[in-house]
Amino acid sequence: MARVKNGKKTSKRILVTGATGYIGGRLVPRLLAEGHRVRVLARNAEKLRDVPWIDEVEIVEGDLRNAADVARACADIDVIYYLVHSMGQRGDFESVEQDCARTVAEQAAVAGVTRIIYLGGLHPDNSDELSKHLRSRAEVGDILLASGVPTLALQAGVIIGSGSTSFEMIRHLTDVLPVMTAPKWVGNLIQPIAVRDVMYYLIAALDVPSSVNRAVDIGGPDVLQYKDMMNGYAVEAGMRPRKILKLPVLTPYLASQWVNLVTPIPRALAVPIIASLQNDCVMHNHDIDEIIPRPAEGLVPYRRSVHLALERMKAGDLETSWQNASVDGAPSDPLPTDPEWAGHRVYTDDRTRHAQTSAANVWRVIEGIGGEHGWYSLPVAWAARGFADKLVGGVGLRRGRVHTDTLKAGEALDWWRVERIDRGRFLRLRAEMKVPGLAWLELSVQPRPDGTCDYRQRAIFFPRGIAGRLYWTSILPFHGIIFSGMAKRIVATAELMRSA
Repeated sequence: MARVKNGKKTSKRILVTGATGYIGGRLVPRLLAEGHRVRVLARNAEKLRDVPWIDEVEIVEGDLRNAADVARACADIDVIYYLVHSMGQRGDFESVEQDCARTVAEQAAVAGVTRIIYLGGLHPDNSDELSKHLRSRAEVGDILLASGVPTLALQAGVIIGSGSTSFEMIRHLTDVLPVMTAPKWVGNLIQPIAVRDVMYYLIAALDVPSSVNRAVDIGGPDVLQYKDMMNGYAVEAGMRPRKILKLPVLTPYLASQWVNLVTPIPRALAVPIIASLQNDCVMHNHDIDEIIPRPAEGLVPYRRSVHLALERMKAGDLETSWQNASVDGAPSDPLPTDPEWAGHRVYTDDRTRHAQTSAANVWRVIEGIGGEHGWYSLPVAWAARGFADKLVGGVGLRRGRVHTDTLKAGEALDWWRVERIDRGRFLRLRAEMKVPGLAWLELSVQPRPDGTCDYRQRAIFFPRGIAGRLYWTSILPFHGIIFSGMAKRIVATAELMRSA
């Protein structure tokens, strides 16, 4: 419900940045349920086309570094949630994050915004001890706090919830390894917080007085060693506690390589998480209790938050997931239209098969592809290619999919990203594997008047330099087997549905 002030319900005009992310995607529907008017700023509005709240929000498409885009988004706004971050990005991400924060700070002040709410990370006071990503998070907070717009910077540590990167890393490491050799940081202190408590603080921050302009730590009721978090998960998951052997020589880089290989978490996401664990990650003060009272039912203990996360995963009820996080090096622009290919080197593999069944049956197979269902052709070859991708820091095949049978635009699907989906007719996937070029896979179905249909499958590759051309040439012999078999088996599976 909307907030009550002087006996009247009040709603705020809110801008959410990072609405396609794990936290932002959960926050938006909760703000709507409270009766607020929500606008979201997204670089690619297509990523939001399938979210259930799409018709209840206003979307402004733009870039946080573009002052004009941000000015349009800030117009007539009361509160801004700043939820963007650089997880999964390499290179000079610090300057990019600072540019984004400065642009938002400047335009928020010009537009007369009354509050900025920022979610950063718990960190030691000594900036010399911070990883690049944590240092960047702290710098963004400082920029927003100096904006002249009252800002509340909530600094959280490890967030526990169904689909969060931190939780998934704990889950997969514990599931896979009964005995684990680990870096010395597994003995560091961590103060995890349940995602539902993060949501509570973010929404309650709307009512914080304008006189508050500061950073505050938030965390759950438990302070644990990282190894205790893993074994707490093991107990809640019905497993025996894991034996953990500390190795002082295992660097953050080597540890991230290990996590990349034994879990679905790609190296680009593992690096910032592991780097942030090199120091104790606990609250340095509890000033938050003076600004925002704790939830009436209390903060969620760690074991309880794990239990809740597991229950939601069993039910298939994942609102948002780490799987959909952008990964460094992945193309952000959609596939150009066919006429725009003129004059460029483009390789395609195009196959069409007639299916003696309805278009609906073929579509069910198309939308259910990947994850547990696989790719309908030489699973050993797909697994080998996925493992090779993990070796070079890619996402691999084990990222899976969020839902078993349905896909949404912007979602991750193994090493692909759903770039476009016209349900019942067309699916375009953009590759996020490590390749010397850009790659897409299109699957579509066209009904015939007699009740049957035609299935079309098209692989598209834009090579990058000579390496890209050599790559396509080297795998060309396998395409005749893999893509041909894939088309044949997809149609055959759909035809079995007719006779079942």
